[in-house]
Amino acid sequence: MIIAVLLGVLVLVIGGCACVFWAERGGPRWARVVATVTLTASELLRSADKKRSRGLNPSSQDDD
Repeated sequence: MIIAVLLGVLVLVIGGCACVFWAERGGPRWARVVATVTLTASELLRSADKKRSRGLNPSSQDDD
């Protein structure tokens, strides 16, 4: 079951990347919409990862 879910996620990621590539070259409107959604999701994940990384290392200063 988990393999099916992971394969589904992989297909969505590859499809999103293909739509970004196609939209950059003037693809149809639906490809541009999918590309926008893909890029927005990417930015949200990147932002969440940065926040999580900052949470793990709240400060780099020593208390000496």
